[in-house]
Amino acid sequence: MDENKEIDNYLSARDLKLLDILYTTHSVSKAADLLGQTQPTVSSWLKHIRELVGDPLFVRTSEGMRPTPRADLAVGKAREILAAMHQITEDVARFDPATSARVFRMCVPDASQITLLPSMLRALRNGAPNVRLEALPVDRQTAHRLESGEADLAFGGFVPGMEAGFYQQSLYEQDMVCLVSSEHPRIHGEMTLDDFQREAHIAVGYGSTNAVIESELKRQNVKRRVLSSVQGVLGVAKIVAATDLITTLPGHIATTLAEGGSVRLLPCPVTMPAIVVKQYWHSRFHHDPGNQWLRAICAREARASLCPSAWVRDHAH
Repeated sequence: MDENKEIDNYLSARDLKLLDILYTTHSVSKAADLLGQTQPTVSSWLKHIRELVGDPLFVRTSEGMRPTPRADLAVGKAREILAAMHQITEDVARFDPATSARVFRMCVPDASQITLLPSMLRALRNGAPNVRLEALPVDRQTAHRLESGEADLAFGGFVPGMEAGFYQQSLYEQDMVCLVSSEHPRIHGEMTLDDFQREAHIAVGYGSTNAVIESELKRQNVKRRVLSSVQGVLGVAKIVAATDLITTLPGHIATTLAEGGSVRLLPCPVTMPAIVVKQYWHSRFHHDPGNQWLRAICAREARASLCPSAWVRDHAH
């Protein structure tokens, strides 16, 4: 069967709307006015519908155009279909954070648990009290989670697999900085390149940060004596505070870890490329109002965070 002829055998949304209006107004002329069409045009539409259905549907009486039993059944179905179409194009397109109980999932590095997430959760509690936010790791499954809808958003400086089909938004840049104990026996002021190469280090291996550091050190022929390594960043400040080890971290998390006073934040004596922190989402959900709202919250709270470069500039000595 020819595909176009098969399509022509179905009623369109315009046809369904005409049936609904005729059923209510009992008048072709009134239906034409409501639809913004001429009466001959509406009469032609009605003729086409009658031919498809095989029933007159509406017949002239002393009280206007009255429905046949077949029209009674058809209009009931037509209204259900029109309501469903309205829901697809209108209702789903609305998102009210004040009343929503939606569960959002973000893929974030563990450092974000003490940098980004506290401010985001505060914003959600103030404006979307019933919305839930769950944190998932940034790993090799992140791209699949975003594509499938298992996750709504990913955040970080290094997120794998963000290629075709993904949107990204740059939020801020951060420098690599060093953390040392406030009671470090040998480093009291600015850290020199000799200090960096002489002292023992603890490497933080989360994400791709450590790989970037190693690559840049190798390129510049700078030695780093690593005596310990950890996979997560959350405990590194206590280790640095309790030892003479030093560590190199992105400025945002390093700034947060230094707030307690037990460790000091210093400019890294080795020039490192700035890390561009971004948020990522899949094109399938680019127009989803809830996803758009979450992206706006993430961008606002991330950019409102303390600027690491400014902190280093003001507190380096």
